[in-house]
Amino acid sequence: MKKISSDKVIYTFKPKMEEVEKVLPDEIFQVETNDCFYGQIKKEEQLVTEVDFSRINPATGPIYVENAEPGDILKVEILDIELPEKGVIVTVPGEGILGEMVERAKTNIIEIDGDFCYFNGLKIPVTPMIGVIGVAPSDETGEYPTGSPWKHGGNMDTKDITVGSIVYFPVNQPGALLALGDCHAVMGDGEVCVAGCEINSKVTLKVNLIKRKKIEWPIVETKDSWMIVASGKNLEEASKEAVKYAVKYLETGLKISWDDAYMLSSMILDLKISQVVDPNKTVRAVIPKSILSLRNLFEKL
Repeated sequence: MKKISSDKVIYTFKPKMEEVEKVLPDEIFQVETNDCFYGQIKKEEQLVTEVDFSRINPATGPIYVENAEPGDILKVEILDIELPEKGVIVTVPGEGILGEMVERAKTNIIEIDGDFCYFNGLKIPVTPMIGVIGVAPSDETGEYPTGSPWKHGGNMDTKDITVGSIVYFPVNQPGALLALGDCHAVMGDGEVCVAGCEINSKVTLKVNLIKRKKIEWPIVETKDSWMIVASGKNLEEASKEAVKYAVKYLETGLKISWDDAYMLSSMILDLKISQVVDPNKTVRAVIPKSILSLRNLFEKL
């Protein structure tokens, strides 16, 4: 199994990037990721205000997927996320949804043991997830820092991007050029304090291609549902994008009118906040598989 080491990182998703490794469709491989601070914080006496911010949010990669061409969909299965023994969480003055109330920077080192992490005497179940995962943007979109989400993916901070889930990306450039990082042992919807339990990790993935099919935003598939993950300057803009494409896919997949798809969405679609702390905000529109499966949708795209 190929292993991509954590010293091979990018800080910007660009249309043109030099790959660090190549993989084949159906291949299983492992990606070593850094925490969002690139390991700069190791003890509670170290504050985030003292770190080198040019090294924030590294993403390991990019990884070239053979035979991936613009106009395809890249399918990324998350097989495993291996946890370390410790994570870190911080507060930053001026950052997070209550940033104006944060009087000082603070660091907490969080012990991780098996299926739980420990914080202030609380035993919290771990639900490891990937914060940053994406592909090369289109030429028209241009560059995006790894700390910001957009149509190529990036810092979506969506807790459903976890073990057992599948993430689908629009392929904008030859090879797709996949990169990922910013894993969390646990993170709540919104990531309201600007950080979850930040960790380095070893992520095992399997990639494949859906040829000559097009999606606008990343899609995440879980056991019972699938979701359009959209971003915007604010939650309203992100919500509008997510719902717009959810309605479009219901219309296409079920072969019903746009009006009926819009009404159906109001009955069965869940709109959930992924994160409110990045330069673009992220929302996901969740559709039950019992209403429309992704397989049926992709057949009709």
